[in-house]
Amino acid sequence: MTSVFISFEGIDGAGKSSHIESLADRFRAAGRAVTVTREPGGTPLAEKLRAMALNDPMDALTEALLMFAARRDHLVQVIAPALARGDVVLCDRFTDATFAYQGGGREFDWNVLSQLEQMVQRLDIELVQPDMTLLFVLDPRVAAERLAGARVPDKFESQPVEFFRRVAAGYDRRAHQHPQRFSRIDADQPRLEVWNEVVRAVQARKWLT
Repeated sequence: MTSVFISFEGIDGAGKSSHIESLADRFRAAGRAVTVTREPGGTPLAEKLRAMALNDPMDALTEALLMFAARRDHLVQVIAPALARGDVVLCDRFTDATFAYQGGGREFDWNVLSQLEQMVQRLDIELVQPDMTLLFVLDPRVAAERLAGARVPDKFESQPVEFFRRVAAGYDRRAHQHPQRFSRIDADQPRLEVWNEVVRAVQARKWLT
């Protein structure tokens, strides 16, 4: 079967992660092999880099380099082999998150991130990108309320609301650059309604019936 690569994006608290396993189960029920993974992370090396990036103080360039280093290992070790097998790959965040968090939230140079993207995600002559990105859209103030007291926050989750406004703007900028890839999901709804939007978005691509 033809492989499918779907990434899940959105600011912290948007609720995207709760739908990944549900979508994986839906694909499995349709007879598809599914690889569920996440970024930063997904391999032993990338998980070590994740812990550093999410918890240790560093400047925006160092953060971006760690994210892309983790991404390269993840891509080579997990994502590319799964796509070569014809799997459905569901990834909790991918490169759009780096543009949103480091480019938007940290206000780091967008052009440098674009250069790193071209370098890291190119395998042979192909630039690996998701076939579809589900962008869970939620007001940053609502997201902050959801996160409050949910767990011990990492250094990004503990940022002020203004930081997440910039992250949301970074996602919007990225979505405008790649409109054919992005499907916006209204995350400010009951969970079932959000799930129904996810299913409809995937069905629109003819990957599920």
